[in-house]
Amino acid sequence: MRRRRQLPYLALGAVLVLSCATAGVVVGAHLDDREAVLVAARAVSVGQELAARDVRQVSMATDSGLEPIPASSLPQVEGRRLAYSLPAGAVLTKDAVGGARIPPAGQAVAAVGLKPGQFPSSLERGSRVVVVVAASEGSSSGGSSTASSSLSWSATVSDIQLKDNGQTTVVSLQTGTDDARHMAAVPEGQLRVVTVSGGGS
Repeated sequence: MRRRRQLPYLALGAVLVLSCATAGVVVGAHLDDREAVLVAARAVSVGQELAARDVRQVSMATDSGLEPIPASSLPQVEGRRLAYSLPAGAVLTKDAVGGARIPPAGQAVAAVGLKPGQFPSSLERGSRVVVVVAASEGSSSGGSSTASSSLSWSATVSDIQLKDNGQTTVVSLQTGTDDARHMAAVPEGQLRVVTVSGGGS
């Protein structure tokens, strides 16, 4: 009788072992679809020579639709210049290195003149920023200028140049095409630049 009672338990154990083995095969298959690729460890700007400290490895599905650079190819991309600016965490694709492509499709670069106090002193190429419209002097609380002060755009600094007069800094900002048009149309002196998390190196 005791042997008969043990048979169901033995059968159940065999089923559990088989289930675990099957689950292991399924998980292993999914893991096989992932590979180590390179992503930007910090914000990097167009024309910058890529160094090992600028990238890190992550595991990524191979069917993501991108053409990521495998982590094993790091020696081949070190020292090559970036084709366009990338924020921290962006996947490094094959078209991201090589000749400069400014701006990438769907984006534009707007140049804005800023004076001291309108941008952080730590601003640099590759910084991620928010550009805010400040109300013009003398505007009333109900005026259109105040309404426009709520406008803001996210952008990446692609270049910084100090003009000859030493008072105005020309900042090139890469952002969406429509945002770049609106940003460039704002009267001089009404823009303020705020650095956000993840900006710069």
